[in-house]
Amino acid sequence: MRLRVEFTTEPFDLDEAPAHAVVARQVVETAGLDAVDVGPFGNTAEGGADAVLSAVDAVLRRTLDSGATRISLQLNVIGEGAE
Repeated sequence: MRLRVEFTTEPFDLDEAPAHAVVARQVVETAGLDAVDVGPFGNTAEGGADAVLSAVDAVLRRTLDSGATRISLQLNVIGEGAE
């Protein structure tokens, strides 16, 4: 199964990326996911189910540990089959 995750961590800081946002970027960029798009107000990544679910777990745990007070997340199935 192929999944797409979209997530945002808060609180926002428009002047400098907060530690939780930096951690989130590191997690998705090193998770072996496809089509990673990291932006100032949200992040998107796609990949096989195992890779995406592992990345989601790491994003949740590591961003909370780094000061996130809210994480908004949406997960969609975008295709079937092994990835």
